[in-house]
Amino acid sequence: MHRTEAAAGMPAFHIGADGWAEGAQHEPSPNCDPRAEGTPVDLLVIHNISLPPGRFGGPYITDLFLNRLDYAADPYFEQLQPLRVSAHFLIRRDGAVVQFVSANDRAWHAGASSFCGRERCNDFSIGIELEGTDHEPFEAAQYAALAVLTVALQQACPLKSVTGHEHIAPGRKTDPGPFFDWALYRDHYCRAIGIDAKKSKIAADLAFCPM
Repeated sequence: MHRTEAAAGMPAFHIGADGWAEGAQHEPSPNCDPRAEGTPVDLLVIHNISLPPGRFGGPYITDLFLNRLDYAADPYFEQLQPLRVSAHFLIRRDGAVVQFVSANDRAWHAGASSFCGRERCNDFSIGIELEGTDHEPFEAAQYAALAVLTVALQQACPLKSVTGHEHIAPGRKTDPGPFFDWALYRDHYCRAIGIDAKKSKIAADLAFCPM
């Protein structure tokens, strides 16, 4: 397995046999459980998150995923008290990547969901949160990091498709939202693996399902 080639200024990622990525900050979350034995991890799900909504930076996303959020820090946090959630990865606005759950395990990111007739997407997916909202563009550094991380994950898992939370939970979820540029993500990914995005409808057998 080869180390992923990073874009200029981006760290390289390599997913180890334990499912943890070299090049990412590790913050292990308790909000996960083992996958069923023999389940292929073939779906990548893109999300967005900001806490409080529309505000970037700070410790609150990590604190939520680690069950240590100070619910008194903002009025919005009161409604989050019952939640026990996580994602495998978070990509900050500056492109920094934080990993919360091993790719070998099931993160609690998708909730009630269905992809191509298969229910319970947590069972067979990797969840990546981008720090952002439905209402403004994501940063160039986030697309660059997402593409490089996607390549590393595809080397470690039998990924076949990438989709958004809104597509696997329509009517319930809206992220990553209208400002997430799927074409730009795919172009970054194609460049990372060295193919011409304009000549390939499916990049290296990875289907970008909203496109």
